[in-house]
Order: sequence, then C-alpha cells, then structure tokens
Amino acid sequence: MRIYLQSPGAGGKIPRYVNLFLQPDLLGGWNLVKESGTQGTRGRLKTEHFPDRERAADALLRERDQQIRRGYVVVFIEGERQA
Repeated sequence: MRIYLQSPGAGGKIPRYVNLFLQPDLLGGWNLVKESGTQGTRGRLKTEHFPDRERAADALLRERDQQIRRGYVVVFIEGERQA
C-alpha cells in the first residue's frame, strides 16, 4: 500500500509532500517507510519496523490521518483501500 500526500503551496510557497508506503522485510516483518520534503527536492526517509502487516498498515493509516490534520491532501492511493 502507498499513500502520497501534498500540502497546498499557498502564498507562493513550494508545496511539501509525504510519501507513505509499506515494504516487507526479509525476515517476515514489515516496514512503514515515510519520505517527506519539499516538492522537487530530495526527501528525508524514516523507516519504522513492525512484526506483521496488520500493525504496519494501522500505523500507515494513523500517519495518513495525522498528516491530513496538518493540512496535507491525499493525492493518490495505490494498493488496497481502507478507511
């Protein structure tokens, strides 16, 4: 699953983005990867490990909700859709 969010570039500011996605590891766990930065520049990567996909997916949705509260807008979702 992948969710791409972007902040509106109001007032002449360059828009910021957050790219959230899940990635399996080699030992059966899952990683939530968060890439964020200013549009058109190299972003910052953060990775958080989870023992199973369900916990990682829950964390991804919590992070999405947090970014929406900060004013980001979902641009697209790739993969399964959840509430």
